[in-house]
Amino acid sequence: MAAGKLRVVEPGERAVPKSVTDAASFGTTRELLVATRDRIAQAVENPNTAPRDLAALTKRLMETQREIEAIDARDLKEAGQHAEVSDGAFDAAAI
Repeated sequence: MAAGKLRVVEPGERAVPKSVTDAASFGTTRELLVATRDRIAQAVENPNTAPRDLAALTKRLMETQREIEAIDARDLKEAGQHAEVSDGAFDAAAI
């Protein structure tokens, strides 16, 4: 696990892996993709990254972002399908 300050996770809060290694070991697919995206973004921004690598890194960065967005869209759709719907008052005269 990454070194640093530790704290108690609050009720309802979820611990989120901060590194690619932690996400691969302990996280969800989305958390791994987010950690990977962030790591690739660091490489893209690094002035010491070889220019020949930038095109491949940028392409993979965009692909990873699309995968994250697809997971988020699927989760949002599933959440909507399982949403609680309250019944209104029954009005027999409406029939």
